[in-house]
Amino acid sequence: MTSTVPALGTRTAEGSALQAVLLDMDGTLVDSEGCWWDVEVEVFASLGYTLDETWRHVVVGGPMTRSAGFLIEATGAAIGLAELTVLLNEGFENRIDGGLPLMPGAARLLAELHAHEIPTALVSASHRRIIDRVLSVLGPHHFTLSIAGDEVSRTKPFPDPYLLAAAGLGADPARCAVVEDTATGVAAAEAAGCRVVAVPSVAPIGPALGRTVVSSLEEVDLAFLRGMMAEAH
Repeated sequence: MTSTVPALGTRTAEGSALQAVLLDMDGTLVDSEGCWWDVEVEVFASLGYTLDETWRHVVVGGPMTRSAGFLIEATGAAIGLAELTVLLNEGFENRIDGGLPLMPGAARLLAELHAHEIPTALVSASHRRIIDRVLSVLGPHHFTLSIAGDEVSRTKPFPDPYLLAAAGLGADPARCAVVEDTATGVAAAEAAGCRVVAVPSVAPIGPALGRTVVSSLEEVDLAFLRGMMAEAH
């Protein structure tokens, strides 16, 4: 069972500088970024507003409070943040009830990490109610713990979620590999001192020191992550 309670005595990857793998959810493991945007478009349409397609790059990868707050301000909609958050979460839940596809390579990577007993955490800006629904698709047994955006005082792009995940796994953040799909998530992981694999989904992410950019999770496996970490250390 996944939990935000620190896991004591978690095994590290023996013989490797890699101690743990921390994975984002939306757009990284599940093909959901488009679903979120569709829900946002539908909710605001019901309120009488049309969202500009260019705003999609602004709201992607951020916490619900930031994304929803931006859309309220941009449209001038007469709705409170709390009420809008409920509508968006409910809309997303209704959509994933019909099935949520995994990103290419996600199932294979999760199975490999699990088979080799690599401590793994799901770290998302989505709320707990959403994470628990998606975990039923991903398989909760693949994760030692999970961190939700509404369970930390500061979520992405702040480093707090990744620092909490590393601590929960008993790992040094510098020896954690993070897989992210947005600039917001990458910023959070890098601020935490983690080594990052960026797999851009909606918006491009440029290369940088300590960051590896790939086009798909199909390029990422345990050997890849261990090699990346070995180069860093």
